[in-house]
Amino acid sequence: MTFSHRFPVRVYYEDTDFSGLVYHASHLRFMERGRTELLRELGIHQRAMLEGGDGGAVFFVVRAMTIDFKRPARMDDLLAVETSVDEVGAASLVLEQKIWRDAELLVAARVTVAAVEGGRARRLPREVREKFLRIQNAQ
Repeated sequence: MTFSHRFPVRVYYEDTDFSGLVYHASHLRFMERGRTELLRELGIHQRAMLEGGDGGAVFFVVRAMTIDFKRPARMDDLLAVETSVDEVGAASLVLEQKIWRDAELLVAARVTVAAVEGGRARRLPREVREKFLRIQNAQ
């Protein structure tokens, strides 16, 4: 894949468990930040979507996630969350996310996010879908 968004994350004490390793749920937060920063880089503003810029209040929810923890991360590590687009559907996206420490793969995940309005799935706003299709086609 030629396009992937990279977001740096420093591991702090609060991200670790009693063993000094990154707690598994902290990886979910790191990946959420990576997805959010990808949206921001694409000019997709979640606040505007929530405020109904395209008719109604639209937001993204994680519908499914498969995650493989390969190696532990530790306090003070500098990590990179890499996000790439695998599939663009009418109302959902499938993203591949990886967490790296230098060239060492620590976590790999496949994340399906869905667009929701009023508690129900809805089509991705046209301009949002077009931006993700451009990324997918560049890969």
